[in-house]
Amino acid sequence: MGEQSTAKFPQAVLDEYAALGVDLPALFSAGHLGTRMGVEIVEASADRVVGTMPVEGNTQPYGLLHGGASAVLAETLGSVGAMLHGGSTKIAVGVDLNCTHHRGARSGLVTGVATPVHRGRSTATYEVVITDEHDKRVCTARLTCMLRETDPAAATAAVTG
Repeated sequence: MGEQSTAKFPQAVLDEYAALGVDLPALFSAGHLGTRMGVEIVEASADRVVGTMPVEGNTQPYGLLHGGASAVLAETLGSVGAMLHGGSTKIAVGVDLNCTHHRGARSGLVTGVATPVHRGRSTATYEVVITDEHDKRVCTARLTCMLRETDPAAATAAVTG
């Protein structure tokens, strides 16, 4: 759960980070929280990030997918897109997240797809649509990240440290 080995990154992006000695899948992982929740990123580029998360283990007392779990998935996917947009010299820091929950999910996997709404020099905004296994919309989220200059080696150390 949470392993990023299946993620698909554009080769040019992989090459850019590899030249800096950075393990891109580790850098853009869902982190400890995402691992605990079973988030898996299956496709990633600045134009589109796709990830999944199991409903089981991420429910509220009524047995429905917890809204906070949807928020974790949305922020993870939007942040990956923003970081890919920012490139190896920037880190994405979430500054605004809003989620609208449309329907409940009781089982299976939910899939989130993050696409850009705005990609600037200092901010990036992504819309994240989360659907159930029947392709019914469970949640719509919007994440805005500030893009801050950083040393990619320091960012990698923070992720793996």
